[in-house]
Amino acid sequence: MFSPPMRGVIIKDPNLQSSNQDQVEESILFAEPTEYVSELSWINSLDTYKEMYQRSIEDPEGFWAEQAEEFLYWKEPWSKVLEWDFEDPHFSWFVGGKTNVSYNCIDRHLHDGRRNKAAFIWESDERHSKVYTYQSLYTRVCRLSNVLKSYGIGKGDVVAIFLPMVPEIVFAMLACARIGAIHTIIFSGFSAEALRDRLQQSHAKVLITADSGLRGGRINPLKNMADAALLECPEIQKVIVVSRLQQRINMEPGRDVYYHEEVARKDIKRHCDIEWVDAEHPLFILYTSGSTGRPKGVVHTTGGYLLGTSITFKYIFDTHEDDVYFCTADAGWITGHSYLVYGPLSLGVTSVLFEGVPTYPDAGRFWDIIERHGVNQFYTAPTAIRSLMRHGSELPLSYDLSSLRVLGSVGEPINPAAWKWFYRVVGKERCSIADTWWQTETGMHMITTLPGIMTMKSSAAGLPFFGVQPIVITSEQKEAEIGEDGHLCMKYPWPSIARGFWDEVDNTRFKETYFSPFPGYYFTGDAAMKDEDGYYWLKGRVDDMLNVSGHRLGTAEIEAALNSSPDVAESAVVSFPHDIKGEGIYAYIVLKDGIVASDDLPARLSGLIRLKIGPIARPDVIHVVDELPKTRSGKLMRRILRKIASGTTDIKELGDLSTLVDEDVVEMIIKSRPKVSSSGD
Repeated sequence: MFSPPMRGVIIKDPNLQSSNQDQVEESILFAEPTEYVSELSWINSLDTYKEMYQRSIEDPEGFWAEQAEEFLYWKEPWSKVLEWDFEDPHFSWFVGGKTNVSYNCIDRHLHDGRRNKAAFIWESDERHSKVYTYQSLYTRVCRLSNVLKSYGIGKGDVVAIFLPMVPEIVFAMLACARIGAIHTIIFSGFSAEALRDRLQQSHAKVLITADSGLRGGRINPLKNMADAALLECPEIQKVIVVSRLQQRINMEPGRDVYYHEEVARKDIKRHCDIEWVDAEHPLFILYTSGSTGRPKGVVHTTGGYLLGTSITFKYIFDTHEDDVYFCTADAGWITGHSYLVYGPLSLGVTSVLFEGVPTYPDAGRFWDIIERHGVNQFYTAPTAIRSLMRHGSELPLSYDLSSLRVLGSVGEPINPAAWKWFYRVVGKERCSIADTWWQTETGMHMITTLPGIMTMKSSAAGLPFFGVQPIVITSEQKEAEIGEDGHLCMKYPWPSIARGFWDEVDNTRFKETYFSPFPGYYFTGDAAMKDEDGYYWLKGRVDDMLNVSGHRLGTAEIEAALNSSPDVAESAVVSFPHDIKGEGIYAYIVLKDGIVASDDLPARLSGLIRLKIGPIARPDVIHVVDELPKTRSGKLMRRILRKIASGTTDIKELGDLSTLVDEDVVEMIIKSRPKVSSSGD
């Protein structure tokens, strides 16, 4: 067990033996929360957390009923808190209760003194800012709701949204919720084929898109792609087009209409009545990306989902009435749904809505936004942090980031080097870091550290949130010992758990994916370990675990060691077939700006791995690349890297590449692949 850290001091891992202080410096780091954060924390002590957590798992129905009363407005009360079954998976929270997400996110704030408060601040790709108050949000949402109703759209109908990060994406989500329609956002980085598949599977009747999107100065012709997709989507009755760049585009008579003209119609009123829906009424469908085969349309419902996002947003980001919150995620992913739109708006918080990339027009974009708007909570992905690290510390140090109080990380475990840079350079060793673990299917944060009261351990997700009951199970279906790797599962449902997959009658695939591998539990698909302090350490997806000569190794651990090198900006580790070991270790390396791959680089990196983990984790192949294949949300496409490592050289055999920021990256990786035999030589 690690020695208890002192307040406000970063503690190195005392179990790591090394004469090289620079390498020790990059090892696991611990930090205690500072008074700067703790004096404002909603949860004021670790004992308070423990008491609340114990209550939440001993009497989960009583706990969640109290939270539902506190966080949400209900038009009609529920008759039963929960009905559930993990064997034949189904979940119903707040049975019989009626509410509405749009009312909870807008209308109630108009009566609570927030009418003229900024709901969100839009930062456009051209670096223009525009503020939308809660009153303005109300009017715009109501007008769009009435437009949809004029097309015959109502409760239970599906509306597809294929938009860039413009304010209209928020208006569209809330307009659907207001009238009981179900929205499905289709990420604007998808191809026409991917869009077509999701439109067909969702049975959407209306598509809301834009003439084009703008990201990092690059134009994405969304309407052209939509037109191609719609050739095979006869169920789409109307296409509403946001004129983002005022381009000349094809408009199909009788089908296509301009957004600005429709909401300005004389018959469209500024008020739209609320459609009160059952707590279990579907709110949205979100399709998972990057997998082969039929997309999975994850369904989230109204009451339980909004409760989960509301309570986690308040306590994990420690938001207060006058705070400004900045989440860099795209609304097309679950992070954007839960912690850009629904969580912040349900609590009446002011958020930054960001269109662009962190390095355009320069790598100071995020820091400029934080300084100008006095951002208090900043939520981003480790990939973005590592990308900005490549540009050095001078840029963030040249901006005033003193308003920051909580730093959040999402998408993958944050490696120690990135964690230290985030904590020291961005947070000035004052801010708490919340390394949040959760999934599209969970809807809300599940494991993290609460700001102001919990010790932060770099690369550790932290402790379970209230009502979350994790368990690590071995392949032998037994609970893992402390410090033993296993499969992360959940013992009990939480309000925002996904209800199944859309358009799949018997939900067989939902059961097989999450509930069959470990009967009686929800299986997350992640490998994990629990330490002596109860902290959970995520080791990556189970299919990202390596089996090298019978030894189970986590890719995240090896990547963290590689990323600790002063030469390495980012890495990705995958397996490839090996005649002797069964699986070999293939490491893709992105070097920091200005660093050139020297002849001794592989030896130095291998030596670092031997020092930090052991000889068994030494990579068989080190492949230096300019970039790694990622989606626009920052997700690393490991399946592509695994296929290339295994010898695939035909890009057509790599599957769907439509979600990638730049498909050319894949071609460059294939061309630069070193010759590797199945023995790793």
